[in-house]
Amino acid sequence: MAGIEHIRVEADEAGMRLDRWFKIHYPGLGFGPLQKLLRSGQVRVDGGRVKTDTRVEPGQTVRVPPMDTDSKKGPIASKDLKHAGDYELLQRMVLHEDDKVIVLNKPAGLAVQGGSGVTRHIDQMLESWISPKGEKPRLVHRLDRDTSGVLVIARTRGAAQKLTAAFRERDTKKTYWSLVKGVPRKREDKLSSWLVKIQTPDGDKMRIAKHGEEGADHAISYYRVLETAAQSLAWLEMEPYTGRTHQLRVHALSMGHPIIGDPKYYDDDVNWPFPGGIQKKLHLHARHIDIPHPNGGRLKVTAPLPPHMVQSWNLLGFDMENGARDDDE
Repeated sequence: MAGIEHIRVEADEAGMRLDRWFKIHYPGLGFGPLQKLLRSGQVRVDGGRVKTDTRVEPGQTVRVPPMDTDSKKGPIASKDLKHAGDYELLQRMVLHEDDKVIVLNKPAGLAVQGGSGVTRHIDQMLESWISPKGEKPRLVHRLDRDTSGVLVIARTRGAAQKLTAAFRERDTKKTYWSLVKGVPRKREDKLSSWLVKIQTPDGDKMRIAKHGEEGADHAISYYRVLETAAQSLAWLEMEPYTGRTHQLRVHALSMGHPIIGDPKYYDDDVNWPFPGGIQKKLHLHARHIDIPHPNGGRLKVTAPLPPHMVQSWNLLGFDMENGARDDDE
């Protein structure tokens, strides 16, 4: 029969329901018409009859009968419609881009996901990057709203599964740069504690908890001092081994060296005269990530400092080369 297509299922579509597969490949085909095609046997997988909830696997062939051409039409690119501003802003953040992964340099102050009082966030903005198949890029980890730096985005469902697994299994190395009050006694150390979430008038916060306390999770971080400004300030390289909410911010506070400009965990005006010439913004930046790439090998990406931290580093005379080690490992 003229017009019949036989489409091979791709690796990224492993385990996908057939109705979802059709929604991606033929976004104009409604659920009702698809059911009719299935009931009549016009749609088949590897020659066999199937249902809407059948899950496809890589290498299988889907038989697709002739259909209205509108059914194959992909979604209009969002960048041409209401999300034009989002598209352009995301493009300016891109540090790395390929067929599976996008890595952004998220600016401080922009939320990754929605929440109370949040009107614009990365997850919402990703609507502007929907692929011709109708697939929206997916978040695979998070950064605090006030934290800048490396944010990994999966382009496809399969890539998201692999990247999420890498974070869950801790097969990633995340390096942060921070500016803290004072200078830690040890030049490098491991920070280990239990953290529990509490409700406050200013939103959710984390506090140090006791082992076995209800709702508490174990958190481990590492740090090393890269440079100091007398005994007033220190530039730390920090690595979170676990991925708890606000982990680095709470660990820095717990050792008596809070991160400069942290609005949630340290009120500088009350506790300490804020250094002149330094902007009162959180000085915590996701500098570097080393993560397995979905296609094999490892992806290593470094994000330049945000403007307020560049200003502070220049003011304090910090040498960027002192932190170069994390970019090369």
